[in-house]
Amino acid sequence: MTFPVDANDQRLLDAVHPADWVNPTPAERYHLVVLGAGTGGLVTAAIAAGLGARVALVERHLMGGDCLNVGCVPSKAVIAAARAWQSGRDAATHFNGPNVTGEGDFAAVMTRMRALRADIAPVDGAARFKSLGVDVFIGAGAFTALDAITVGGATLRFKRAVIATGARAVLPPVPGLAEAMPLTNETLFDLTELPAELIVLGAGPIGCELAQSFARFGSRVTVVDQAPRILPRDDADAAAVVHAAMVRDGVRFELGVQVQSVQRDGARVTMVLNRDGATHTVSGTHLLVAAGRAANVEGIGLDKAGVAFTRKSVAVDDTFRTSNPRIYAVGDVIGQHQFTHAADFHARTVVRNALFFGRGKASALVIPWATYTSPEVAHVGPTVEELAARGDAIETITVPFHDNDRAVLSGQTEGFLKLHIAAGSDRIVAATIVAEHAGDLIGEATLAITHGIGIGKLGATIHPYPTLGEAYRKAGDLWNRRKLTETAKRFFGWWFR
Repeated sequence: MTFPVDANDQRLLDAVHPADWVNPTPAERYHLVVLGAGTGGLVTAAIAAGLGARVALVERHLMGGDCLNVGCVPSKAVIAAARAWQSGRDAATHFNGPNVTGEGDFAAVMTRMRALRADIAPVDGAARFKSLGVDVFIGAGAFTALDAITVGGATLRFKRAVIATGARAVLPPVPGLAEAMPLTNETLFDLTELPAELIVLGAGPIGCELAQSFARFGSRVTVVDQAPRILPRDDADAAAVVHAAMVRDGVRFELGVQVQSVQRDGARVTMVLNRDGATHTVSGTHLLVAAGRAANVEGIGLDKAGVAFTRKSVAVDDTFRTSNPRIYAVGDVIGQHQFTHAADFHARTVVRNALFFGRGKASALVIPWATYTSPEVAHVGPTVEELAARGDAIETITVPFHDNDRAVLSGQTEGFLKLHIAAGSDRIVAATIVAEHAGDLIGEATLAITHGIGIGKLGATIHPYPTLGEAYRKAGDLWNRRKLTETAKRFFGWWFR
């Protein structure tokens, strides 16, 4: 990030990296020292301090981490604006509303985003955590012993420590890519002018969300990926629905290609692609790279702490403990489910495990995820491919939203609810939703999986009419009809005769 862009970013900095901050005098020994003040670190520190532990929190850059500063918060503000712009256009086409003409104010969109980010920032800020009883140290912290971290010349000794240093965007090893000075999520939100032509390298969640949004703002967007389809971690049918929606919004795709080189020539950047031995090029005014992340493991003294790690992650066991039994790790730095909500629940588990006698396990957490395209895609549980690899037999119930009255009335009928049921039972093991508000709808399936609520009970739950949530009720009805075996049919036939 480049600071300050405007007064709102100065407000952000005042909260999450105040220039006049004075680090406290360290305690003789802390119950817990947390390295990194992203979501995982903040939640860990707040809970531990709330329970009465002596806690130190160390952050070298911006408190709030990626989520607040360059991730969830700014991206969802931008996505919301893009949806509103598109809704204005759709009002005339689908609902006989007023015709919307002219260009929008992209700079105002970004100013709004920065204002909202600054409004939220104090919740993650240094002053608040000081008020919670946490000793906040701003500076580059690193382990200097098995039980000590040094920051700004001060040594923080600990009984337990948690590594929560997160991850960052990385550039693939493509000739000329770094020299082309591409945007990443860490610089994209500094923009004040709309890119005329945007190339997005990466067709995963971040790439698709931002590609669709910028196309709706008016950029000419091309998405490039070596994978044959977008959202490769998600259900293929769901990804196809999103792909079609993005095409309608004007996004072009170059999928199943190898990027041979990238070159910047003044105001333009050109990418050389290879598909099946034939080369061609795409060019634009801006290039956004959304093609992977690397753990922040460098420069924090992990070798001196006896913590095993690779470039991709800190190694942990199922209780989040590292190879040093005093030290745990949570969030993106461990490379598992790199989502804000996952880091939150990693932290809740680690506080119990590190400070008490908890044995909470990462494998016991049921973690959903969502991609905030239009329509959204949300999933919970193993993928179909993972279930097949494990040899788990499943039955699948699919409810298309074109059969849902609320979806029909809203003009948003594309998409479906899929529930995967363990064969021979009514136990839900996984679910996929592709629909507007899928991220909100996935909570019901997550609850069912977490607490063993079968599809029969979901089907017997009354949902308001008309809502998208009625899809769960319909899924239960479909399941019950499947259970009506030939023997049962004969019995009912006899009964009613």
